[in-house]
Amino acid sequence: MYPHERSLVKRLQNEPFALIGVNSDKDLEKLRPRMEEENITWRSFWNGPKGTGGPISAQWNVRGWPTIYVLDKQGVIRFKNVRGEAMDEAVDELLAE
Repeated sequence: MYPHERSLVKRLQNEPFALIGVNSDKDLEKLRPRMEEENITWRSFWNGPKGTGGPISAQWNVRGWPTIYVLDKQGVIRFKNVRGEAMDEAVDELLAE
């Protein structure tokens, strides 16, 4: 389900880069084995028992799932909802700065 993300993490393992996920599953105990099954090796935070209505999505104003934000080294959102090659290009652009 996450082949592109896995390849991006592997490609940039020695760069100043981090992929962070927020998971909207309501049941934390069911989420843990699912993350292992899907080989999610990057940081992933649980949005709480309210799922998509949890505190992380509320604070970041997330309205749809998945939502992708690419932040620069100052923590400023520079790209939103880029996927696939567009995500690679966005990340590479920021690493080049």
